This record gives sequence, C-alpha cells and structure tokens, in this order.
Amino acid sequence: MRRLFLSLIIAIGTVIIGAADDLVILTTNDTHSNIDSGKNGIGGILPRKAIIDSVRSAEKNVILVDAGDMVQGTLYFKYFNGDVEFPLFNMMDYDIRILGNHEFDNGIEELARHWKGVKGARLSANYDFKGTPAEGLFEPYIIKRVGKRKIGFMGINIDPESLIQTDKYGAMKYRDAIKTANKTAEYLKKKKNCDLVVAVTHIGYNELDKISDVKLAEQSRYIDIIIGGHSHTFVDPKNKNSVPCWINNANDKPVLVTQTGKYGKNVGYIKIDLDDLDDHDYKYDLIPVTDRFPENKYDKRMLKFMKPYKAVVDSINSNIIGKSLVDMPNGLKTGAYDNWTADMAFDMAKSIASTKMEAGEKFPEIDMAIMNVGGIRQPMSKGDITEGQILSTFPFSNKLNIVNIKGNDIIEAMRTAARKGGEAISRNVRVVADSKGELKNVIINGEAMNPDKLYTVATIDYLAEGNDDLRSLANNTVVWKSPEEISAMVLKYIKNLNSLGMPVNPDPTPRFIFNALP
Repeated sequence: MRRLFLSLIIAIGTVIIGAADDLVILTTNDTHSNIDSGKNGIGGILPRKAIIDSVRSAEKNVILVDAGDMVQGTLYFKYFNGDVEFPLFNMMDYDIRILGNHEFDNGIEELARHWKGVKGARLSANYDFKGTPAEGLFEPYIIKRVGKRKIGFMGINIDPESLIQTDKYGAMKYRDAIKTANKTAEYLKKKKNCDLVVAVTHIGYNELDKISDVKLAEQSRYIDIIIGGHSHTFVDPKNKNSVPCWINNANDKPVLVTQTGKYGKNVGYIKIDLDDLDDHDYKYDLIPVTDRFPENKYDKRMLKFMKPYKAVVDSINSNIIGKSLVDMPNGLKTGAYDNWTADMAFDMAKSIASTKMEAGEKFPEIDMAIMNVGGIRQPMSKGDITEGQILSTFPFSNKLNIVNIKGNDIIEAMRTAARKGGEAISRNVRVVADSKGELKNVIINGEAMNPDKLYTVATIDYLAEGNDDLRSLANNTVVWKSPEEISAMVLKYIKNLNSLGMPVNPDPTPRFIFNALP
C-alpha cells in the first residue's frame, strides 16, 4: 500500500496519499488565457488550482511545470496584456516554466517585463537572449533534489522562423532544439550525475517536417521524460486511439512523452517511483479540470484578484451583435468557420476595392482570400454572437492586407497548406491533393491557377510576411493595408449582416479536396 497511485481525484477531486520516495510532476501547457471555466463547466484556473492543492496536500514531493503558451486567446489577454495571467500563475506557485511562441505576441520588451516577475525556474536552453531586454532571465536547466535523487529539467523552445514575427523577438537567436537538448541531457546525466532528465518543450508533439517531441525522443539517449506543448495534442494513456505516450529512443529505451491538450482542460499527472528508475515505470494520467469542487475549495487570493478583471470581461461578453445558425468548431482546417473567415475577408476586400474604384482610384479586382486557421482561437456556438466572443476568437493584432502575388507563389503556399491538412481559402478556390496531402491542382473560378499570372489576394499581414510556414506568400507587393485589427473588421461584418436581418450561415463544403482522382 506504500505506492498508491492517484485515482479518486480524477472522479471526485480527492487523492490518496503516496509514498515519501515518490515524485509527482503536475503539468500544464497551452492554457491560452483561459481563466474562466467554459459553459460546460470544463477548465478554469480556479478548479485547476484546487486540483493542484489537492495533490500537494496528499503528496510529499510535487513539482508543478508549465510548457508554455499560457497567454493569448481570451479577452483577459486582449484587454490586460498579461497583467492577469502572470500574477495568477505566480499564485499557483509553478516550480518550472518555459516560453511558448505566444509569449512573444506583444514583443520582447513586454515579455521581459512580465518574466522578470515570474516565480520559480525560467528555463530555455536553446534561445540566446544576449543583447535583448530578456537577457539573463532564463537558465538552460535546473536540478531539483528529491530525497537522494537529482532530477534535471531543461527548457527547449520552438524555431521562431515563419512562426513568430521577426519584430517580436528581435535579436534573440535560436539554437537547434534536438542538438541542444541532447547536449544538455548528456551534460546533466554524465557531468551533473542526474538520475532523471526531463525535457520541458514547446515544439509540438509530431509536427510536419519539423523538430518535434517524437523526433526528439527518437534521437535522444539521455532524456527520460518529455513534457510538451504547442501542438495542443491530447496524449491520453487510457485511450487506445490516442497518439502514443511511449517512444523508443536511439538506445531502444522508452521515453515518456506527454501533453495535456489545450485551454487548461486537463492537468498532466506523472508519478515516479524514485527507488526504481531503471525500468522507466512511470505512472502517467490526465486529471480533467471540471466544476466538481465547491467554491470554498477555490483560492481566495485568486478570487479576489480576478474580480475586477472578470467584471470587465463579463460585460463585453454580454454584448450581443448577431446570431449564428450553426455550431462552428475551430481548428478543423477545412470546416465551416475556416470557410466563413476566408469569405469574410474576401467580401470585405471586394467592398474596399469597389469603394475605391467608385471614387475614381485605380484599384485591382480581388481574386481570392487566404486566411490562417490558427488565427481562429475559439469555436462559435449556434445562437447569439457576442462582441467578446469575436474578440476572443480573433485575438491577434493582425491586419487585413490586399497584395499582388504571382500564381506560382500561391500554388507553393497551397502545397504547404495541403500537406498540413488545409487552410482557410475563399469560396471561389479549391485545392486538390491526394490522400497523402501532395498537391495536384489549385483551381480558381473553375479554372487551374496560372503560375505566371499576377493575382490580387486578401490576407492578413502575418501571412503576407510568409509566416505559418506559407513562406512563398512573402513574395508579394502590398496594395492596401487596413488601419484596424482583423477583429474590428469581423465585428463590422457581423453587425452589418445583423442590420440586414442576416445571420451567420457559413458554407461547410471542404475547399481542400483530398483523395484526388488519378
């Protein structure tokens, strides 16, 4: 009975006490400013803290770790720029934290301002911040002593190229994630005599043609556990259809690879018997974050701190601006919300072009629109649409651009998009690919796209700079830039529909066609 594993907390929020020679690592990743619980009672920072408190009260050795992207995605960040999330995370007493790519969204000076006040270890082994405002804030690793054991933790971050806008990270330099991780792990094992090496990463579980947790595990020799983030992957050890949580390394030894999904809906739970490390027999589970706790279990400091911020957010969330006829999940890549977003940009750009031409200006006709699925951060439910919902769904400071670009560069961007599973494109475009995502054709207005023709495209500045891996889109000439963020344009679009008595009623037809005919 000495090593009873966490069980009842998953169902009712209680925990059985474990042995003193056990280590519990609790993990979060990609919480994305989701402070409040959802309408279904899932998630929320207060019940998450209640879970953490329950485990800490029952276990002697607990280390709390976050794998990045704790900001961006709700009104709390849109309006308060991290001044809510950072103090709340400090109140949760994280032991180890690393950066996600969205920590750079307001620029490196803002990043440095917030991270100077972060409690606990701040890790990054492969970002060199020399000469930037964040210089000296991060260490490559930390060693935690638990009983007679030494546990080495390192932070490994994602390549910012074509992901983070260059003006957001400035002079920061990136070092290869796998090379750095393996070098650091070997140092921790051989020079620092660590019994266990844990890589806390924000590189994604298994990213296309990129360094990922799976590739890191496969190419490692001294890493025992990977606590990941970025790809929002739900690594569920109890679901046989889930991606695997055990990956064999270069020595054919198992590495535990974990990730909890997104938005703070689960807390990762890793339990390690420190008396028996040789067999890598770690207990890994996910604790759902729900509203099962009574309010007296919530942290009173956090409740008091949140109150004025929540009042502002709730007020904005109550302002109804339109209606949707259907539920629109986000992140599907070929779904109704992606289509609707591209069509919105297409319609807005066409209206802008028409207004300018009517005023006597020489302005090109709009041929198509390309938007990014990753910019749609929340689903839309059937029924009322609120202002706060749209601001949370489109939280980034992206602005609509109208650009001239050759067909060949669009085709190359669509080649990448098809391999990634799709992207948001306007109603007059179809991308045809085989079952493996290899591009066959790009069709616009019923005809194959001409590689040599100059097309006028509506998109956002983020994509127009070649980000989100659509590098060839950077080969453009800007015709027009919006002075407003994209969220303001979406609000105008929906309000105009509402004034005409028109609800949001998207076309759900897939615009990326896979399994193409031979």
